[in-house]
Amino acid sequence: MIKIISFKVCPFVQRVTALLEAKNVSFEVEFIDMENIPQWFAELSPNAQVPVMITEDGQTLFESEAIVEYIEEITPPIEADVSPEQRAKDRAWGYQASNHYLIQCAALRSPDRETLAKTKEKLDEAFSKAEKELGSGPFFKGEKISNVDIAWLPLLHRASLFQRYTCFDFLESFPKVKAWQEAIMKTGLVEKSVSRDFEEAFQSVYLMNKSFLES
Repeated sequence: MIKIISFKVCPFVQRVTALLEAKNVSFEVEFIDMENIPQWFAELSPNAQVPVMITEDGQTLFESEAIVEYIEEITPPIEADVSPEQRAKDRAWGYQASNHYLIQCAALRSPDRETLAKTKEKLDEAFSKAEKELGSGPFFKGEKISNVDIAWLPLLHRASLFQRYTCFDFLESFPKVKAWQEAIMKTGLVEKSVSRDFEEAFQSVYLMNKSFLES
């Protein structure tokens, strides 16, 4: 069975696990403490970052984009009959999402309103592009979920949680993205792609010292 090594709130890992879930691929997850990285993990991952995948034949893969490409190569596609040009466009929109994972993490950890506002501006650029591209939905490319939705799922999931706990909505200016977020949240992939105590871990990492949002 495929094994994913992760820490609980990593968006890059969630993209991988959501893709595996969408493709009905069995896998297991081992969580590590990124504040106390074990030596065995440092030996597996050249950059000491998650995710790391151990394939069924024991090969070690690292870097989330490489892992996503590997999953695509060994499994049937989520969408059938997609042209090479469309696959390239889908990958490009996937990059739009993953390039903003760390920006969102920084926004979620903002110590004050000024910092949050500055990082939100960078996220707004990504959400604005998606808003212009989205059609009638419910998903990015229409009626059926695609790799693009999977790539954006970590961003939209974290925006949803942050709003629930703080009432701060990253998507208030983007109604199409908001509807897209709601559609993705209803697929069940969000819950399946994270640990059972994900929200507890999320609160511990991102929601401490957010009293400035109450004023």
